[in-house]
Amino acid sequence: MSTTAKPVLIVGGGIGGLATALALSRKGIAVQVLEQAPEFKEIGAGIQLGPNVFRMFEVLGLTEAVFHWAAFPESLELRDSITGESVLELSIAKLHGRYRAPYGVVHRADLLNLIHDACKQSNLIKLATSQKVVAIDDDGSSVTVRTEAGETHQGAALIGCDGLWSTVREKIVGDGKPVVSGHIAYRAVLPTAEWPKEYRLPKMVIWCGDKTHLVHYPLRRGELFNLVAVFHSDRYEEGWDTYGDPAELHERFAEKCEPVRTLLSKINAWKMWVLCDRPPIKNWTKGRITLLGDAAHPMLQYLAQGGNMAIEDAVCLAIQIEASGGDYAAAFQKYQQLRYLRTARVQIMARVYGEIYHANAVVRELRNKVLREWMAQGGVDMSWLYGDQPELPYVDNVPLPPPTRLTD
Repeated sequence: MSTTAKPVLIVGGGIGGLATALALSRKGIAVQVLEQAPEFKEIGAGIQLGPNVFRMFEVLGLTEAVFHWAAFPESLELRDSITGESVLELSIAKLHGRYRAPYGVVHRADLLNLIHDACKQSNLIKLATSQKVVAIDDDGSSVTVRTEAGETHQGAALIGCDGLWSTVREKIVGDGKPVVSGHIAYRAVLPTAEWPKEYRLPKMVIWCGDKTHLVHYPLRRGELFNLVAVFHSDRYEEGWDTYGDPAELHERFAEKCEPVRTLLSKINAWKMWVLCDRPPIKNWTKGRITLLGDAAHPMLQYLAQGGNMAIEDAVCLAIQIEASGGDYAAAFQKYQQLRYLRTARVQIMARVYGEIYHANAVVRELRNKVLREWMAQGGVDMSWLYGDQPELPYVDNVPLPPPTRLTD
């Protein structure tokens, strides 16, 4: 495509926004990224990378960088946080054998930085910070935005990658605030040397209990441990960077088994965020403007697919823009047609998995029984999520890196 045309404007410079910029640049499309923060920076800790997103890394040319920064646990294990017993354990090698791509974990900041580095290497991508968009106008042939500082930017089209509280979504969809789930997540990261040796395991472990769960796994090549505790609460604060109340956290987990209480006691400072999503929608496009990632289909974290879906979106959208020959309105309509049912399924199933993780009493016992039966039959089939998708490039057999080895 011509590099002399107006650039595509991308509002939001998080993982989804930068992945979109990179995907478009790989198709020869010029991009202008507008990030409202003073720097490109990711708030948060660990992010899980399913086999589905590793296929997208192959398309974007990021696999080697991700392999360098990620950790690759040997297995995924679910434990009952009331009794402490192991309910199921799935080896990563077996997962790779089934879906022909790895499963890994990475620090959000590391993932953002490596995508950012790739973007900086492209002369088709311009990156701008301190650009809070306050007005958007689509005149049918181009899109113009105005920032809070009074600057204007004009582009051939606009992609809203500005997350859960999207300004662009409000213009396109206008459905108000996200839905508060009633669940709160506390997160913390520790150097591996400070993590209790008896729980310094090369695996991802999820402790599931009554209206709570705790997950921990290694990060950054095994140098760190990520810990996330989730519980039901009516507390509500916007944002992702708020300090939590340790007393409330420990109260919610007071009846859990000794290992869970021990792990929670190792953390002195916790950051918290209130978990929100939205109901699935069929249309997130209007003319030359569309949405992507959390701006289009925000989801709860129980399937660990928010970032994965945004990167899939980016690859799919770039393909459709190239195929349309620059007809952005048509490309955006085709993109959402290809994506809305898949992302809706993840949104809904994330809610379902939250109920499974937080089951109580007889339902908890039934969950454990059914999961054990499934494992005896070969495991839960996640092909709908991790398998190849018709709207995305077919990438067969992404290499499996060696498991992460933990050291003191």
